[in-house]
Amino acid sequence: MAITLNNGFKMPSIGLGVWRMEGKDIRNLIINAIKLGYRHFDCAADYKNEGEVGEALAEAFQTGLVKRDDLFITTKLWNSDHGHVLEACKDSLKKLQLDYLDLYLVHFPIATKHTGVGTTSSALDEDGVLDIDVTISLETTWHSMEDLVSKGLVRSIGISNYDIYLTRDCLAYAKVKPAVNQIETHPYFQRESLVKFCQKHGVCVTAHTPLGGSVANTEWFGSVSCLDDPILKGLGEKYKKSVAQVVLRWGIQRNTIVIPKSSKVERLEENIKISDFELSNEDMDLIKSIDRKARTNQPAVFWGIDLFA
Repeated sequence: MAITLNNGFKMPSIGLGVWRMEGKDIRNLIINAIKLGYRHFDCAADYKNEGEVGEALAEAFQTGLVKRDDLFITTKLWNSDHGHVLEACKDSLKKLQLDYLDLYLVHFPIATKHTGVGTTSSALDEDGVLDIDVTISLETTWHSMEDLVSKGLVRSIGISNYDIYLTRDCLAYAKVKPAVNQIETHPYFQRESLVKFCQKHGVCVTAHTPLGGSVANTEWFGSVSCLDDPILKGLGEKYKKSVAQVVLRWGIQRNTIVIPKSSKVERLEENIKISDFELSNEDMDLIKSIDRKARTNQPAVFWGIDLFA
């Protein structure tokens, strides 16, 4: 399963996100994921594990487990590197041991104080609020992203955590149209208007946190997991699938890309086995009815400012 992006490249519909993956676990997880059929890996400079991911990918290539062209690798520009896009991209490529990226995203629509390429810090001011750099516009950042395409360092560029207004603005000033907008969306935070807007304008939507963040986000942000929802549990019983499989299948049938994260091989195998069933239109509508408009990822906890307010 894959979605064709607006520039003709194909992006696998399901990938493995590596956020909050411990460095020591990454090698086995990525090797096992490739063996299970994963061909799409979602990384970011801010995850602070690009080096370990790169070592695992290099091993997979060297042993003939997979070829580079068989994989779709995404990573992201961190907030503090908006004024240093080329250097940040090259730093990620070096750590990932790659010659090019399939997709490079602006991680958040905000530029912050630069603290050195690759350091990915979130500098706070004396009041404990994120130190935002108001001298760098998102338009300037985007044009620097476009230069990466012309240099052959990336095949596609995109945005992440952009709302309708910021996405609209990017479409207005872009010479190279964003191929993807990666956003939080799951049954409890469906964001139907943003998803429809992006798709109408040829911007593919990738769902980060497609399972609602589960235990990790509950611990960090106090969120409620959709995996415990009785309606979703009932659908799992109906289709003889896990609740996670039902939720991921729902995401696929919305024509979004899903990138669930898991540190357990059995979950990796479960998550990718969603092509052998299809939710009925009635059940898609049923899931639509449980939207709580509840965001689970709340960086304001760490930044002292609500970027999404």
